[in-house]
Amino acid sequence: QVQLVESGGGLVQPGGSLKLTCVISRNIFMFEVVAWYRQAPGKERELVARRRSGFTAEYVGSVKGRFTMSRDNAKNTVYLQMNSVTPEDTGVYYCNTRTQTLEYWGQGTQVTVSS
Repeated sequence: QVQLVESGGGLVQPGGSLKLTCVISRNIFMFEVVAWYRQAPGKERELVARRRSGFTAEYVGSVKGRFTMSRDNAKNTVYLQMNSVTPEDTGVYYCNTRTQTLEYWGQGTQVTVSS
């Protein structure tokens, strides 16, 4: 059983920053993909950033240059640094991991961008 636990969400003003954390209960190297998704109110869940094994992180166009995905392999932890946030970044952010056959999700952490 794999557990993903996100934290770090909250209320932030437009232009501010927030850092999300995802702690993975298994060795991070067992996963082919580690990713962050988000779901805005009334919208479908969308990919925000992902890192495939052996590749650098990739980002959806709307967050490029503002968000940075990183990881601490020793802690089996993935981060999402969010800078220059806008109200359009509001949503529940989910951590996601994938092997060749299985996929895992965290419970999500709410991010609200508002003045």
